[in-house]
Amino acid sequence: MPDRKYLELLSEKFPTAQSAYTEIINLEAILNLPKGTEHFVSDVHGEYDAFKHILNNCSGVIRERVQATFRFELTHDEQADLCTLIYYPHRKLRRLKASGVVSAEWYAITLMRLVRLARYLSDSYTRSKVRKAMPVEYAYIIDELLHAAPGEGEQRQRYHQRIIDTIVDTGSADDFIVSLASLIKRLAVDHLHLVGDVFDRGAHADKILDRLMEYHSVDLQWGNHDIVWMGAAAGSATCLAAVIRNNIRYDSLKILESAYGVSLRELALFAEATYAADDAMTPLEKAISVILFKLEGQTIARHPNWHMEDRLLLGHVDPARGVCAVGGREYELVSSDFPTLDPSDPYALSEDEIRVMDNLLEAVRTSYKLQAHVNFLYERGSAYLVHNDDVLFHACVPMNEDGTFHPVNHQGQLLAGKAYYDYADRLARRAWHEHDEISLDWMWYLWCGRYSPLSGRVVKTFERTYFKDRSTWAEPRDPYYALTDNPEVCRRILEEFGVNPDRGHIINGHTPVHASEGEKAVRAGGHLIVIDGGFCQAYHKTTGIAGYTLISDPHGMRIKAHRPFGSIADVLDLNTDIMSDDDRFEVNPRPLTINDTDTGADIREQISDLRALLDGYRTGELPEHAGARA
Repeated sequence: MPDRKYLELLSEKFPTAQSAYTEIINLEAILNLPKGTEHFVSDVHGEYDAFKHILNNCSGVIRERVQATFRFELTHDEQADLCTLIYYPHRKLRRLKASGVVSAEWYAITLMRLVRLARYLSDSYTRSKVRKAMPVEYAYIIDELLHAAPGEGEQRQRYHQRIIDTIVDTGSADDFIVSLASLIKRLAVDHLHLVGDVFDRGAHADKILDRLMEYHSVDLQWGNHDIVWMGAAAGSATCLAAVIRNNIRYDSLKILESAYGVSLRELALFAEATYAADDAMTPLEKAISVILFKLEGQTIARHPNWHMEDRLLLGHVDPARGVCAVGGREYELVSSDFPTLDPSDPYALSEDEIRVMDNLLEAVRTSYKLQAHVNFLYERGSAYLVHNDDVLFHACVPMNEDGTFHPVNHQGQLLAGKAYYDYADRLARRAWHEHDEISLDWMWYLWCGRYSPLSGRVVKTFERTYFKDRSTWAEPRDPYYALTDNPEVCRRILEEFGVNPDRGHIINGHTPVHASEGEKAVRAGGHLIVIDGGFCQAYHKTTGIAGYTLISDPHGMRIKAHRPFGSIADVLDLNTDIMSDDDRFEVNPRPLTINDTDTGADIREQISDLRALLDGYRTGELPEHAGARA
């Protein structure tokens, strides 16, 4: 029974018995609606076109719904045309008009097809929710069209036909097609989960974030590439140096300079004036690499509890001989150009390096767009998420070889499993709000620390930058990745996060699934699902596919293995699509309803509170406020 103070507050929203029981009836009805379709995507790595198309076709859900609705009426090509129109209505309409296909009759037929498809999809939602998803200016008209029943009388059918004819006659058909296409995509997927790594090699993470900020319902789990950008925006010089180095290495500086307005001119001038241009590395890459490894050395020195002293390799460089001594062995370097390296204090920045980094940090702090994007990552994101019996995180839960959770010492606390993830989430948020040195250092650790749950491997940035011997580049992975082939280990992880292991799943990305070598996305008897999206084109040759997405609907779960995406031009001109192999690996014994979800649990709690309020009104414990608005 809620306390009286809470019920008095609740009565402000529901001031009469009638308003309380009306809401109870509404909520009870909602519990019986079908569970919303959830869409899981991971590791988009700045590949905007492929990501945009996956959103537009909802991993093939739109195509499936078109086939289900029109399988006996439209040819394969006609269905493909309709799908493409839904994906890219503005651009498809321009092409159709140019080809002479568009006429008044075409408009009328197309509008009715889109209405039928939207009506089919709207069955899973309340009428109120569907209307809220419509563009305000057309909501009344679309609502009328959607709720026309097939068995209506002739007069009612003429009424709806007249609406369609008037839409065409007034020249507003294009607007209605765009609006209906948007509504269909909105209804096809109720919620999107992005399981890490918006950023990395692709040049358009900014466009992806712009799109996500407009998306109707989304959450994100931070990936290692996201957290380093978040750390940079929060004020970590070490994270910023890592971001700049990554963008130089992957030739994607455009996102920093053009999208976010962070000029690298001062760094470039410093590099040209300081470093030679006569070996395998450019002066710009040399300059930022040395700055990065100096800053990393300072960060590691501040945290002996991390036990990362073996990563302090810059101090073992011998520029005169062009080697670096590690573990009693010398490794040849690709460059021996280290003009700012002080052998007596190898991790100290020069005055010029300090000036360059200070100015770059100021540019990042004053980049409105970058700050807005990172703020969105904090508002909608988290280190992990427990949702509808699923545990979502980007990389891993650090483990020991024996299958126990590996404890990590941070500021005197030994943390493992869920407690470690909770601590990581708190420190990341503190870095954004407080900008203190400990939490900013922690952002770098989450990017590449030995036992970072967002990374899950020993990162060999120095070796990959300077060592010619590629055998040193191997990055040992956390035991988690081998151990989670065992269903019992997965069950233990699910229990650690408070999820029933008989129903739950672990969903993560981070590691591309090598399908061409026989690797599977669904592992450990269905307890673990690895959905590295494979959007990054650099991985396509090694994985053999363009990655996976996951769909959870009332009937169960299915994994979609995607083939490489060509281009949006091909979609528009040739009606090509991202083709996917569909594997429904889990079938529910009955279609799930909202009552079976976390949202259902919240609604049942609301109903319980409302029943208590209603009981208070009926017994006279609480007064009704008949003159107040419900």
